[in-house]
Amino acid sequence: MRHWALFLLLAIGCNIWQIEAEFFTSIGQMTDLIYVEKDLVKSLKEYIKAEESKLTEIKSWAEKMDQLTHISTSDPEGYLGHPVNAYKLMKRLNTDWLKLENLVLQQTSDAFIANLSIQRENFPTDEDESGAAKALMRLQDTYRLDSESISKGKLPGAQHAAFLTVEDCFELGKIAYNDGDYYHTVLWMQQTLRQLEEGEPSVVTQAEALDYLSYSVYQMGDMHRAIELTKRLIAVDPTHLRAKSNLHYFKKLLLEEGQSDQRMDEEFYQSQSKKEVDMRPDNYISERDSYEALCRGEGIKMTTRRQSRLFCRYHNNNNHPRLIIAPIKEEDEWDSPHIVRYHEMLSDAEIEKIKEIAKPMLARATVRDPKTGVLTVANYRVSKSAWLADDEDPVVNRVNKRIADITGLEMETAELLQVANYGVGGQYEPHFDFSRKEEPDAFRELGTGNRLATLLNYMSDVPAGGATVFPDFGAAIYPKKGTSVFWYNLFKSGEGDYRTRHAACPVLVGSKWVSNKWIHERGQEFKRPCGLTEVD
Repeated sequence: MRHWALFLLLAIGCNIWQIEAEFFTSIGQMTDLIYVEKDLVKSLKEYIKAEESKLTEIKSWAEKMDQLTHISTSDPEGYLGHPVNAYKLMKRLNTDWLKLENLVLQQTSDAFIANLSIQRENFPTDEDESGAAKALMRLQDTYRLDSESISKGKLPGAQHAAFLTVEDCFELGKIAYNDGDYYHTVLWMQQTLRQLEEGEPSVVTQAEALDYLSYSVYQMGDMHRAIELTKRLIAVDPTHLRAKSNLHYFKKLLLEEGQSDQRMDEEFYQSQSKKEVDMRPDNYISERDSYEALCRGEGIKMTTRRQSRLFCRYHNNNNHPRLIIAPIKEEDEWDSPHIVRYHEMLSDAEIEKIKEIAKPMLARATVRDPKTGVLTVANYRVSKSAWLADDEDPVVNRVNKRIADITGLEMETAELLQVANYGVGGQYEPHFDFSRKEEPDAFRELGTGNRLATLLNYMSDVPAGGATVFPDFGAAIYPKKGTSVFWYNLFKSGEGDYRTRHAACPVLVGSKWVSNKWIHERGQEFKRPCGLTEVD
């Protein structure tokens, strides 16, 4: 705009000098200069107006972001604990700031652009934005949330208000579509249409949403509804060529199946066009259903009779010197297999120190491939972790000694303290901590035997989600900051206890911090003697 205006000024300026040379002696002739100047002023005002419009837009964006960052920085973990906020942060940094950059580039604001270009090296990528979107959909499935509740930010335990715009919903649907996930495409394109019909202004059109929706419904096998949605698309946009082609194709498929295309009456058509699809993909297995039900607090098999066998006590581990004066509070969480919770295991100061040490070291958590034995990332484990050695800090050493005191087990052969942080939709699907017979080389390089026991420290409260669940026997253990849970992965015979298969439920709201100690067999021979039978 600036270069165009300068060119216009120069061009008109040349004409001024020509006119002055010819007409300065005649007032009558000089009147043309008045109109030339008037045109100059008009073009100058248009230039100023265009610049002011851009500055106003930029100022509005800056004020909005100033308010937003004031809220987000006041409680970063709490703010990002709301999955909608986490997704929108990814979207803003990956998409919206790029739009602002393009706007500012038109003004050649070199200082700002240089700074933005440097900062972009730390910005999320398309993959990060896509990952955040898929995390929202994972939460939607696990906790059976409808798209509208997520869009309006109506999540249990949420402290910060958040909502999704039409564009946000549309982008979620597109990400699902590009991933071949037609189930979620349908859900989010329906929400896009719902918000458009409610009058929310948007650059996204009904035709765009219907285009994705109709084809996704067809991919899910609902031919009649695909035809009705395609007809609706054509009604909204009669020039849509692909829609006409699709309609012809869908009708042809119906005829080949021996079905007729009977038009529904208006009332039934309206109800169908807005119907929420409520079917799950075919690849859901029973364990996943059980796991997700437990995450929602359903299917927990703790009867009144079993509860009566659970107790709380002060635990000093057979008069351990460091526990005689200050015994730990021990609570039974489950009877068989026996799972206990230790209260006041970690202080707030210890937790903050461990988090402080771990944060710079956090990297995407890995799992051991059962076939190759190689550590690799996996979609079913979504978290970041770090490993802390005893000499990392006195706090780490003190915590490890405390674990040894309380469990009565040897820590020399245990793995390092692993710290993990689960963010938006963070989870670890059902897994065993110990190695099975089909993966005999899993811990061979350590030379310390199998994972005998697990101690899990909860280093944060989680407002919603994030439970540790055991699908085999229907237990759900909820995070409570400063407490730890402990169980044995192996029987005294050394055989694996397959009942201990467990999962970390997706974090719905909040940020989940944990640290765990995997205690191995070697060195425990006299601390936990072998049993006489396989299942002792």
